[in-house]
Amino acid sequence: MRGRRAMTHLAPLSRRFFITAGLSAAGGLAIGVALPESVAAFGIDAAPFKPAGDGKAAEVNAWILIEPDDSVIIRVAKSEMGEGILTALPMIVAEELECDWTKVRAEYADAHRNFVESKPYGPMSTGGSGAVRRSREYLQQAGASARARLIAAAAKQWGVAEAECTARDGKVSHAATKRSLGYGVLASAAAKVALAQEPAIKTPDQYRLIGTPQARFDTPHKINGAAKFGIDTRLDGMLYAAVATCPVFGGTVKAVDDSKVKGRRGIKQIVPIPGGVAVVADSFWRAKEAVGDLVITWDEGAGAGTSSDQFRKDYRAALDGPAANAKHLGDPAGVLAKAAKKIDALYEAPHVAHAAMEPLNATVHVQADRLDAWIGTQDPDGALQRAATAAGMKPEQVFIHNCFLGGGFGRRAINDELTQAVIVAKAVGQPVKLVWTREEDMQHDRYRPQAAIRFKAGFGGDGMPVAWDMRTAVGSISRSLGRDPVTSGVEPSAVEGLANVPYAVANLNVDCILKNTHVPVMFWRSVGSSQNAFALESFVDEMAVAAGKDPYEFRRALLAGQPDFLKVLDTLAEKGDWSKKLPAGQGRGIAIHESFGTIVGEIVEVAVSPKGEIKVPRVVAVVDCGHVVNPRTVEMQIESAVIYGLTAALYDEITIKDGRVEQANFDEYQMVRFADAPAIETYLALSGGGKWGGIGEPGTPPIAPALCNAIFAATGKRIRSLPIKNTDLSGRA
Repeated sequence: MRGRRAMTHLAPLSRRFFITAGLSAAGGLAIGVALPESVAAFGIDAAPFKPAGDGKAAEVNAWILIEPDDSVIIRVAKSEMGEGILTALPMIVAEELECDWTKVRAEYADAHRNFVESKPYGPMSTGGSGAVRRSREYLQQAGASARARLIAAAAKQWGVAEAECTARDGKVSHAATKRSLGYGVLASAAAKVALAQEPAIKTPDQYRLIGTPQARFDTPHKINGAAKFGIDTRLDGMLYAAVATCPVFGGTVKAVDDSKVKGRRGIKQIVPIPGGVAVVADSFWRAKEAVGDLVITWDEGAGAGTSSDQFRKDYRAALDGPAANAKHLGDPAGVLAKAAKKIDALYEAPHVAHAAMEPLNATVHVQADRLDAWIGTQDPDGALQRAATAAGMKPEQVFIHNCFLGGGFGRRAINDELTQAVIVAKAVGQPVKLVWTREEDMQHDRYRPQAAIRFKAGFGGDGMPVAWDMRTAVGSISRSLGRDPVTSGVEPSAVEGLANVPYAVANLNVDCILKNTHVPVMFWRSVGSSQNAFALESFVDEMAVAAGKDPYEFRRALLAGQPDFLKVLDTLAEKGDWSKKLPAGQGRGIAIHESFGTIVGEIVEVAVSPKGEIKVPRVVAVVDCGHVVNPRTVEMQIESAVIYGLTAALYDEITIKDGRVEQANFDEYQMVRFADAPAIETYLALSGGGKWGGIGEPGTPPIAPALCNAIFAATGKRIRSLPIKNTDLSGRA
């Protein structure tokens, strides 16, 4: 990722949960449960536990193992998919443990243990920018508890008061007698200590490690190729599987003609799977070629014949139908009818794919009394249950070996590929690696929902808005996943950023229409904030223009009394050179949005040629996530989120024709490339206090509206439908 860096400032589990569930099953010491060096370094094989080296590492609690040489292994119960948590979460534990950070390494926690020991790691799912936000407090408690036990063990050995001892840099010291002992010597005894009460955890003003920039543990291994992703898995006797599922979502197989494949070298078996078939072979290439040569007759089901053009009409029409109310303040309809000036606009966002670099894959070995699965998953707990169901086994018989994820973005929270791999491995009686081709991945994703969002605003004599009506028609993620229906008719993700709009308008109405098609939808990086921020922040610019006011100053007036938003906005205007003029054909756009507890403002600079060609030379982002664990991670995640959102805004859409996805690979689903990537500057404007926001997703929502607002500033053309490639920007408005 190219980007100029300019960092200038540096619904959790409870602590009670940690006290009752955070210890090892034995209540203290467990000898020989550290994982092999490769596991600790690469997070590839977290179950079952195996002795490391001479087996003398001591488990002080479920999170922390200490070796005789004072090295510390900290377990991570979340999934590393590029967001840096394999470093950030150990930093939180190490802050309280007061160990030597240079002797710390990380390993994945074990989903099997989490199941059979009543969740000592809590929920292991990773998403919603919640890895730090939801686990920071109990991870601090894990480190503090271990530190207190180490001090108690040393004090007992020396026959002195615990209050006279201190822990720092991996050893406990007694200043009066100038004695010290390393953690490795004390660990076994410490694990047996029963504390009268759990120690208090540090407050942010006491941090020494948290908030400092640290190199990520996983970076060297990803550079030298040692890091193991799911697709890297190799097992003795392993076969390979490729799949073909109905090109129309919800369709099934009517008949399969395998005459072209029968007897072909290396082909082992054809296995039915839900909605399709899998071919098993001694190499993936042979399996892929064979599945392509099958003649499959499909029953395309209810989705046959549908199209994106029809969906677009249906979503627009839905805006005029019945709706559920998400928020209502004052008398928006009455005030709007009497307003001195009114404007309205319709915004539309298409389905988009996750398009992770690593295609979906899973390797499964099913035995009589045990199932092992190697997979990159955002939800090891859910994967364990999913595999058990598919195999008809008990969950306690399933072992999930979580690997690095080559991109998640929400897609790897539901592992369709795992269900298929279990079915196939069980059928053939050997370990099977099942891999989706890029085409299968692109055309059988669970996509960002399509949406149509309509705004109406009325203005008073001073040019400021007095009434605002919002109405969204959007796919329900819960319904698409087959979960309990939303009885209120309002899904939180459908109205996030709308129902909690930060702008002060006395008369406000937000309506929601949940409308699904046969196309499956799911979480996409920043979820509902993605399409909602695009529409909302673009329309705020339209309101500013209608009011004859500067977009930055207009927002500032509507955010009066909100110091956290104003700090981000003012820092953004300063760092983004808002007041400086640009040459003709160039423009700046601004947007600000809060999601997952974090406020992010972005300014985009754009140049549009007379032919309509777009260049984005610079993006400036300002972040308020309250507190920061690793500033390097924040910077990296903002850069990643900007590129991801920029790609979708400029190029990407999933279109349906005859019920089928038209895009199949990256030649039809374009990405922002290195040569086109802007310089990205990231600044922190932290509000502190009790606020701990997420960082993996909040950088994505502001980029599309900031870009579209910049294009308007450069050309006078307003973009209300994504992707931008569909708008002719040649000439001037």
